[in-house]
Amino acid sequence: MTSGVVTRFAPSPTGYLHIGGARTALFNWLYARHTGGKMLLRIEDTDRARSTKAAVAAILDGLSWLGIGWDGEPVSQAARAERHAEIAHQLLEAGNAYRCYASQEELAAMREQARAVGRPPRYDGRWRDRDPAEAPEGIDPVIRIKAPREGETVVRDQVQGDVRFPNVDLDDFVILRSDGSPTYMLAVVVDDHDMGVTHIIRGDDHLTNAARQQIIYGHLGWEAPVMAHIPLIHGPDGAKLSKRHGALGAEAYRAMGYLPEALRNYLARLGWSHGDDEIMSTDQMIEWFEVTDINKGAARFDIAKLEALNAHYIRQADDAYLVERIEALLPEIEGGAAIAGRLDDDRRGQLLAAMPGLKERARTLVQLVDSAGYLFAVRPLALDEKAAGILTEDARAMLTGAHAALSAVGTWDADHLDAAVRAFAESQELKLGKVAQPLRAALTGRATSPGVFDVLAVLGREESLGRIADQMA
Repeated sequence: MTSGVVTRFAPSPTGYLHIGGARTALFNWLYARHTGGKMLLRIEDTDRARSTKAAVAAILDGLSWLGIGWDGEPVSQAARAERHAEIAHQLLEAGNAYRCYASQEELAAMREQARAVGRPPRYDGRWRDRDPAEAPEGIDPVIRIKAPREGETVVRDQVQGDVRFPNVDLDDFVILRSDGSPTYMLAVVVDDHDMGVTHIIRGDDHLTNAARQQIIYGHLGWEAPVMAHIPLIHGPDGAKLSKRHGALGAEAYRAMGYLPEALRNYLARLGWSHGDDEIMSTDQMIEWFEVTDINKGAARFDIAKLEALNAHYIRQADDAYLVERIEALLPEIEGGAAIAGRLDDDRRGQLLAAMPGLKERARTLVQLVDSAGYLFAVRPLALDEKAAGILTEDARAMLTGAHAALSAVGTWDADHLDAAVRAFAESQELKLGKVAQPLRAALTGRATSPGVFDVLAVLGREESLGRIADQMA
C-alpha cells in the first residue's frame, strides 16, 4: 500500500537524540509506515554556533540503533538559506511582509514597557505602514511578516483539537534577519512545503509556532500540513522530564544495556495506546498506530517500567542475537574492553551455551555481561566479599571431596553433574546448598550466579576442576 502521506522528523543538531526526540521520530515513522507513506529527515542546523557535525552523527546513529529509518537523504536546513530568503522577498513584494528598521534600543524599550504593564513582549508594528524613505541610515533592516491584527487564528490539531489564538497575540514576527539569514519560523514552512510534507507530528511546545506558521502559509497561498502536537514527556513526579528523571540520549540507553526493540516498545506506549496492550511487536505498532489515538495528557517516564519491559525482551530474545548485542555493547561499558579481548571463539561458544541460564535473571545487557563475568575470569579467581565468606575452612575441605566426585563424572553435562553432586551431598549427610554454595563461590568468585550445574557444564571439565582445586584446603 502506498499513500501520499509524508511525515518528517526535524531535530536540531545541538546534542544527542534525546528521549523526547526519539519518541517524536518514532511516532512520525510509525504513521508513515502505517499509511504506506514516507518519513523524511531534516536537520534543522540554522543555529550555526550550536550545531555540530558530531551531534548530527549522534542523531543519525541513535535513529539507526533504534531501528527508525528515514526515506531519502537527510536534508540540511542551513543549505537551503537562499531558498528561504527568496520566499521572504516574495512575501515582501506581495505586500505581506515589510522591512523594519527598529533599533535594538527601541526593541528593548518595547519589551520593558510591556513588562511594566504585565503584558508579554510584542513588537508594536511601528514600521508596518511607514514609508521606507524614512529609514534611518546605518541600520540593516529585518523583514517582518504582516500578521492579521483582528480575529483569531485556529490551529486544527489531530491531538489537541481546535486551538484558538487571538491574532493580537501573534505580532509581526521576523522572517529574515538583518544579515539576510532566515528565522526558524520561515525556514520550517518553506522546507515542509518544498519537501511535500503532509503531516507534522511534533511536541506541543510548538503549538504557538503552528499558529504563526499558518499565517505564512496563508500569505503564500500554500496548503498547511495536517498538524498533530503531542504532549511532552514528564517525569514520575509530574515535572517536565529532565536528566534526573532519565532524559538522556539514545546512546546512554544503549550503554545502559537496553535493547532497541524494548525502548521502541516503551516509547510507543508513552502517550499512545492500543487497548491494554503493553508488549507490541514493531509490525503490530505499525498496524495499529493512529495519530488520533495519541493521548492529550502528558505521559510519565518510568525507568522501572522500561527495565521490566527490557527484561521481558531479553528473556524472549534469541540467544545468538543477545551474544551479538553484548559484543556490540562491550566497547561502551566499564571493563568491556578486557572482556572483548578474551572473547575468542571458545568463549563465544560458552557465552552462547550459558545464555539460557543468564537471561532469565537479567534486566539489562549490562547485567547479562556482569552475570557472565565468570566465563571471562582468569585463574585463580578473585573472590568477592560474600564468596570469601562462604569459603570457610570447612567449606574448602568439603571441596576436596566434591572435586573427587566431579572428577569421576563420565558425561559432563548438567544432568549428570547434578546427580553426582547430590550423591556426594547425601554421602556426607549435607544439604545440597552446603555443597552447591561453596562450589558456586569457587567456580564464579561470587555468591550468586546462574544454576551451579549450568555453570559447571558451560565452563567444561578442565576449567571447572581447576577452579575448584584453586580453592581447596
